[in-house]
Amino acid sequence: MKKLLIHAVIFLSLFVTMYGQTLKGTIVDAHTQLGIENVYVINTKNHLHFHTDNSGNFLLEKSSVGDQLNISKEGYIEKSITLTSLEPIIITLTPKGQLLDEVVIQKKLQSFNAIAEIDLKVNPVNSSQELLRKVPGLFIGQHAGGGKAEQLFLRGFDCDHGTDVAISVDGMPVNMVSQAHGQGYADLHFVIPETVQKIEFDKGPYFAEQGNFATAGYVAFQSKKQLTSNQISVEGGQFETSRILGLFSLIRSENENLYTAIDFQKTNGPFEHPQHFNRYNFFTKYSKTLSNHDTFDISASHFTSGWDASGQIPQRAVDMGLITRFGAIDAAEGGETSRSNLIGHYFKTISHATQFRTHFYLTHYAFDLFSNFTFFLNDPVNGDQIRQKENRTLLGFESRLDHQKEWGDWRIKMSTAVGYRQDLTKKSELAHTLNRHTTLQQMQYGDITETDQFAYFTSDFSYQKWLINPSVRVDYFDFQYQNFLLPNALTQSQQKVIVSPKLNILYQKNNNWNVFLKLGKGFHSNDTRVLLSQSPRKAVPAALGADFGTAFKPFTKLWVHTTFWYLHLDQEFVYVGDEGIVEPAGKTQRMGWDLGLRFQLNSRLYFSSDLTLTRAKLLETPASENRIPLAPVTTFVSQLTYTSASHWNGSIAVRYMGDRPADETNSIVAKGYCVTDMNVSYAFSKSLEIGTIIQNLFNTQWNETQFATTSRLQFETAPVTEIHFTPGTPFFGKIFVRYKF
Repeated sequence: MKKLLIHAVIFLSLFVTMYGQTLKGTIVDAHTQLGIENVYVINTKNHLHFHTDNSGNFLLEKSSVGDQLNISKEGYIEKSITLTSLEPIIITLTPKGQLLDEVVIQKKLQSFNAIAEIDLKVNPVNSSQELLRKVPGLFIGQHAGGGKAEQLFLRGFDCDHGTDVAISVDGMPVNMVSQAHGQGYADLHFVIPETVQKIEFDKGPYFAEQGNFATAGYVAFQSKKQLTSNQISVEGGQFETSRILGLFSLIRSENENLYTAIDFQKTNGPFEHPQHFNRYNFFTKYSKTLSNHDTFDISASHFTSGWDASGQIPQRAVDMGLITRFGAIDAAEGGETSRSNLIGHYFKTISHATQFRTHFYLTHYAFDLFSNFTFFLNDPVNGDQIRQKENRTLLGFESRLDHQKEWGDWRIKMSTAVGYRQDLTKKSELAHTLNRHTTLQQMQYGDITETDQFAYFTSDFSYQKWLINPSVRVDYFDFQYQNFLLPNALTQSQQKVIVSPKLNILYQKNNNWNVFLKLGKGFHSNDTRVLLSQSPRKAVPAALGADFGTAFKPFTKLWVHTTFWYLHLDQEFVYVGDEGIVEPAGKTQRMGWDLGLRFQLNSRLYFSSDLTLTRAKLLETPASENRIPLAPVTTFVSQLTYTSASHWNGSIAVRYMGDRPADETNSIVAKGYCVTDMNVSYAFSKSLEIGTIIQNLFNTQWNETQFATTSRLQFETAPVTEIHFTPGTPFFGKIFVRYKF
């Protein structure tokens, strides 16, 4: 019996040696000690390979002592190791010094994201507004105080506050459906920018992972799993502006991390009536790598903000000398808002070819906004101030299974996912008010329940130089509105199913050039209160898009991305100034050209530039009345950054938006602008840095947001339709001190 047992042990040892065991490991950055995502790890003996997950973990089956692993990722020095044991290992990769020199044009549809990582590394951000500006061609504008979500412009869209740009943070949607102020309202102010690790984005409706509002494009932010150091930062500047930031690592180990971030900001702005803006942010995140190399993280955040606003002022009031550019007609505008979030993720590696991931989110959201767009047009005595208010609970999840397979030169990756989102909005209100305190009339008041159940399938077929990506997404919507202004608080409901097929094709000529064609159908849902009065066909209007473009490196220090694109919408939302709302305006089409350049002049100077040209029109109106109000025609951004090996760092950036039509006939024009910003910093050591940030360096007089609005001042006998605007920030300087420990 003993002899038989010995033979069994010997046989088992030979079996393990012959067929190998499963090797688990983690790839980390040599400088930051953070896990590196999408590192290519291959066993040169059996050619099994793995791409690391978002925590840097990998798993290789059939590994044996003596096998050689090759580890590579763009931007890092390639590494080879020989296995001396099959215990879990940690492998460090060293970043390469040159940025663009080492970037290769990857065989990926979202080829811009590699450049986005460089942009974020070269030019870190310190405000949520700057986060959005990291997306090439995306412009923002503030027009009702610093606490209100920015107005977004992308690819010829005035996206209002997010109607046609899907925004998410760690998989949690930011856009609010049927929001009190506007459909798709996306307030990103709850994000502390120093906690952002990665920004993913793309333009057009071409990715099954992105659903509602992803028509002009999407932006997905990913927070850090751990901090490289603790940090305390203090800022102060003009207009009684200040900011205090603290980042603190509470647990930092190989398998477990916990950190907290606290942020407080306030300012009165350049306005004659102080904004009294303040914002409190809190964020904490715990992440753990389990014994089987599965990963789990959970984060919690809370923000609250309050402000006063000078609103949009009519040009005639400035021309007549009634107010200055920074004055107000109704100084009682403003609001307050808050958002609390809980987000969890779980990632499991089932085998070298199969991974499972799931995430959930829970949000409580409150919003209370006072605006006055038309002054005394509708109520000559009390004025036209309105209140938009809601309380919302948002919850949902998404679970996804990824599987990849290889047959010779064919590599296939398939992903299947299911998800659920529900918005429970209580006491959504639109009311006519006086001085923020008195409700004169309730115009809308009720509870909204909107549910989106979805599933999608996407696959990548890679063969030699070709990548083909067919996918399909199915969404089932359930819209319900309990209208408290109707007898017996009647509940209305409607259901809608929308199928969104996509097809993307890429040809990879070599590591310096690829060509792609993207085709897809996407959508943005309509406001529940609006669609219940329309046919089901208009509940979720579709968007049909096509992109044809290329990414290439004509030489090592220059990266170029150019795209010709087309987008058709079944229904457009257009701003209606006399109501202060957006309403459907029929079918539209946009076509245009995007050009992006990144050029590394030398090891210290980095240049970036993005240009978008667009032609947009309404399809169901005469040619003389087919302009889409506020649709950008030309946008341009350029930035030059200096990064010192020792102490000095700085950048200068220019952004330009050309003139654009403010109404359908182009008889009223929203004037363009060109603004220059600058920042300079000096690092005394690795721990201490001071600097200055200057917005609008040349003190340009510009209008940040503009609308063609019909309004009446109190002394006027007839209404006037003209440009109403929020003035852009004048020369604005602030200094900061950062201490890391």
